[in-house]
Amino acid sequence: MTTVLLVLLGVLVVVLAVAFLIRRRFLLSGLGAVTMWLRPAGSPRWSVGVAWYGGDMLLWYRGLSLAVRPHERLSRAELRVGSRRSAGRDDLALPSDVVVLAIATPEGTRELAMDGSTVTGFLSWVESAPPGS
Repeated sequence: MTTVLLVLLGVLVVVLAVAFLIRRRFLLSGLGAVTMWLRPAGSPRWSVGVAWYGGDMLLWYRGLSLAVRPHERLSRAELRVGSRRSAGRDDLALPSDVVVLAIATPEGTRELAMDGSTVTGFLSWVESAPPGS
């Protein structure tokens, strides 16, 4: 009986790991998909995830999740980039070569961290919003 439970538990762990890897591969395979860290206003914790930006929305999916819906939806028309900085001492969860952007949204200020090459594309996307939006 104990052996059967251990085997079932092992199979469950393998199935969850495979589902997690398939989800991540699917998220990163899309056009405009990048690895991006997000920190809500006032929070000391960074969360890694996959962001898709295109059209008028940035969709951010939590990296350590099996959810199929985005955790954050940010409208390009309501997104304002405030400042830009390198990762500092308070950003231990981040790789040292990322750029941190402070963004203002109707829900409050957030910080996004991404690779330097990603910042260029992201800022171009933000600035290319149609007039009047």
